Parts: sequence; structure tokens; C-alpha cells
Amino acid sequence: MENFIVSARKYRPATFATVIGQSSITNTLKNAIRNNQIAQAFLFTGPRGVGKTTCARILAKTINCSDITSEGEACNECSSCLSFNKSSSFNIFELDAASNNTVDDIRNLVDQVRIPPQHGYKVYIIDEVHMLSQQAFNAFLKTLEEPPAYAKFILATTEKHKILPTILSRCQIFDFRRINVDDIAHHLAFVAESEHIKAENEALHIIAQKADGGLRDALSMFDQLVSFAGNELTYKQVIENLNVLDHEYYFRIIDYILASDISNTLLTINEIFDNGFEGQHFLTGMGNHLRNLMVSKDSVTLKLMETSQSVKEEFNNQASQCPVPFLLEALDIVNKCDIDYKTSNNKKLHIEIALMQLCRINMSSGQPVAQPTPVAQPITRQPVKQTAPPVQSAPPVPQAPPVPPAPSAPQESPVAQAPQVPPVPQVTPVPPVPPIPSTPPVQQNYTATLTGLNLGNLMSGKKTQQADKNEGEEEEAPGESYGNESFELSDVLKVWPGLVNSIAAELPLLKHTLSASIPELDGTNITIYIESPLQEEEIFRNKPEITLYLRKALKNDSALFNTIIRETTSETKRPYTDTEKFNYLASKAPVLRIMKDQLGLELDM
Repeated sequence: MENFIVSARKYRPATFATVIGQSSITNTLKNAIRNNQIAQAFLFTGPRGVGKTTCARILAKTINCSDITSEGEACNECSSCLSFNKSSSFNIFELDAASNNTVDDIRNLVDQVRIPPQHGYKVYIIDEVHMLSQQAFNAFLKTLEEPPAYAKFILATTEKHKILPTILSRCQIFDFRRINVDDIAHHLAFVAESEHIKAENEALHIIAQKADGGLRDALSMFDQLVSFAGNELTYKQVIENLNVLDHEYYFRIIDYILASDISNTLLTINEIFDNGFEGQHFLTGMGNHLRNLMVSKDSVTLKLMETSQSVKEEFNNQASQCPVPFLLEALDIVNKCDIDYKTSNNKKLHIEIALMQLCRINMSSGQPVAQPTPVAQPITRQPVKQTAPPVQSAPPVPQAPPVPPAPSAPQESPVAQAPQVPPVPQVTPVPPVPPIPSTPPVQQNYTATLTGLNLGNLMSGKKTQQADKNEGEEEEAPGESYGNESFELSDVLKVWPGLVNSIAAELPLLKHTLSASIPELDGTNITIYIESPLQEEEIFRNKPEITLYLRKALKNDSALFNTIIRETTSETKRPYTDTEKFNYLASKAPVLRIMKDQLGLELDM
């Protein structure tokens, strides 16, 4: 049986020109060889599998070659090159510092350095040099600083920070970078073609992304997948064996989120969990997907995407449907979910809440909601339409008591306009009523039948009983534009009482907060100062309704509502909780605290 050689060894570069992804370093080394400016010591540092040891061996072979080409490459035909290719060169020594890290090992190395070669240079390649002990470094220091003219040292390490600064100062340092996805994919395509293996381009890109910049890791995964798939390597086989979540899931979820389709969004994430993927894996991929959508918004940043051309086109198509504010808010929600994921007790619910918040972005901004389908779609992604008739599964939830429209002046009778008939006596017209700030638009509620819950009411934070009060009220179109009229602080102050009496009518804390606050205006940003996180949380739950009310009342779609917590001292801070109220009263009347202690009373927390 013929001995199998892994691709990482079989296709290891033999010249500087065949080194992948390190052109700046190989060009520097070739110029140094052509100009005969070879340093006494080199330090190659960088991640695993990026070509450090390979470049060290090529450099050692090249400087001992008797017929160097004009490009600074070894000829591969002289006796020195042939002996190196057969691993029988007497001028090149490789030392593993992980197993030879004592002072005695370095002393033996120093004794060998004193013996000159018959021709060329004696080159010592010390791999994983950071494993040397401090005493071994000190014993090696003098030889490294002033070696014989025929001795060259090439040190390689993945952890440069563990090497003594005195060693670093005596070496030329070359930082090897991670190899980008395109370079790895092209090299894998070359290996596949050489091995007569038919591989899909997207499959090779997935392997390159999974390798995280290491070519050796990519080749190892390639060998493993070829052992499984045979001579045809497909995208589906790669994602199945490497435990990679198919990007089509992310495209489908974003489509559902844009349509505010909570039902199918939850069904899709449940399908992902059923396939064995962890929540952290999904969140990482979701963040990368949203990042790629943001990158796709500008043609200048398209080069930052490390995917195949066909996938780039899919990102470009979906990015055209995603506004930049939506992507920014979605990235913020996913990032916070990722940060808090490890501390969450119910991790699946934690992710589902984040997805429902993503679906609510368009619902809160008044975007149209698409009609959800009762079952999840297959893995082949179908774009979800953004326009559909309103969902009729539940009556709309009013945001405030209805305001009767102002009566209009009666129109003249058609008889009065005829010239032959005398005018008919008319009733004195009622003068027009000044415009009253209208109520905020009734938000289109999305109702999904999941365990019998009205998710639209849960997301809006309103009581379901409010729907019975105005069953016959006409629902307002969720995507209506209110105009772009300019407004001043005086206009905000005029509509503010209407806001307090409508939005906060049944919410005492919110009504108290809005009534006690005087709004400030900066451009189109309306800001109020509050005093506690409790007030901020109450406002956050009703912020979409407040914002829509202000936009409609001020007739400006750019109006924004914000809050700022005012830093207050303990003397001026208002008590809100029961404990704060008791401490406040006890500070005024200390006998209350004495009475509480004597009677053994406890505050109801």
C-alpha cells in the first residue's frame, strides 16, 4: 500500500514564489539575498500554519545554493539544493526548542557553531523558540549577538511576547500575517485540480473561512472532507461535516424580520436548534451576516467581505431592502444579546427575545407588515414581500381615547349656485375649530398564534382590554407620512399636554414623569430629563407610541424623542420605591425607625 502524504506536506512551497499570502516578507528576503545583505539572525513570528518554518527552510536552502537566480531564488539543481530536498544536508540544522530548552542543550548548540562548514553557511532553525528557559536564553545571548561569519540563526515562534527583549533586539523580526480567505481558496482550488477532485467554489470558501487564516488547517480540513466525499466536494457536504450553519438560514431570518414576521422567525430559530447548533454559534453568524449587509451598502467596502461572488450578490440584493438605521439598531441588539448570552439561564428564550426585538424595529417605525405564513419555508430562500394587507386576526389596540374630528363648515346647496333660482336661506356657518393635536396612530399589531398568546399586545405592552373599547375605530395606515414641517420649542410645548393626557392617561408613573418634565429641543430631537432608571424603563416601554404621537402632532417624520437621567444628590433625589419613601420619612421623623424596630416590622419589598 502506497504511503499517503497529507496535502500540507505534499504541496509545501519549495521556493519563495510559491509561498501563499506573504509576498512582503518573501520579497524582502529575496532582495537581501540578491544584495548579499543577509543578517546573522532572523525571527519569524505569527499565527500557526502561515509559513514560518516553510520560509525558514527556503531561506536556508537559498543562501547555501551555489547558483542563485537573478530573482533571489535557489536553482534546485545544484548539489546543495538536491541534498536539502532529500533531507540530507549537513549545513542545515533544525532544533525543536520545546524538547531542547535547557542550558545544556544550548551549550551543545554553541559548541557545534564553533565548527565551520566545508562550504556555504551553517543555518540553525530553532522552532518554538519561546519555549526556551530564561537561563537557556542567557546562555544563547552572546552567540546570537556575535556568531561566526558562516553561522546564521532563524528563530520561529507563535508567541513573540514570551521572548526576552535582549533576544529580540539582536534579530531581524518578520511578522507573518494571517492568510486571507481568497488566497486560501485559490490554493485549495489548485490542490483540488492537482488531485483531480471536483470542488465547488463556495465549498472551498467555507473551508478557507473555517481555517481562520491558517493554510495548514485549511489543507487538513480539505483532506478530511475528501476522505468523506470522494472526488466531488459540494457546499452541502462541507457545511454538514464542519458544523457550519448554512448562510441561507440568515438570509431567510432577515427576510422575516424585515416583514415583522415573528411567527416564522421563531420557527426558523427552532429549526436551527433542532439541527444541533448552539445559540452562541447562531449569534456569531447573525452578527457577521448583519455586518456583511452593512458592508454591502457601499461599493467601496465590498472588498471587506470574504465570501464567494455568488454570495456577495445575495448580500447585495438583501442589503438594498435594509435601511442603514435598521442595520445599526439590529447590530446593537445582537451584540447585547451576545454579551449577555453566557449569563442567561434560559438561553433559547434569550435569543428568541432578541429576535422579537428585531422584528419590532419595523413595527415601531411604522413600516408595513407582511402577511405571515403558517409554516416555515424550506431551506431554499424565498424573499418575503414587504407589502401585504393588514392582519385581521385581532382588533387593533388603540393608543389613546379617540378625539372627535373637528366639524367642517356646511357646503352650499347646489340650488344656490343656479342663476335662475333665488338663493336658499342658509344656516350661519360654524366657525372652524382650532386644530386639536391628534392622537398617535394606531400601531399595526402583529398577532401570531403561538401557544394562544397575542404577541402583538405583548410586544406593545398594552392591556388587551383596550381593544374592546374602540372596536369600531378606523385603523390608520402604518406607513403613513406626517410631513416635514419645521417646528420650534413653543410648538412642542403646545402639544405636550395632549401627549400627557392621551398616551399616559392610564399609566400613573409615565403621566407623572411627563407632567413634571419640561421638554428641550435640539434640531428635531426632543429631550426630557428624568431622575431614575425606573422612569427611564417606563418611558422605554412606551417610546414608540410617544414618538409617533409627536411626529403626527408636529407634522414632521424626523422628530425624535430621547431621555437623559439627571444626576441628583441624595438630598434632592425623589423617593419612588417603598424603601426610599420610608427612609425619607424616617429622616424627617426618626421615631418611625424606632417604632419599626421595636415592633419588628418589615417593609414589603
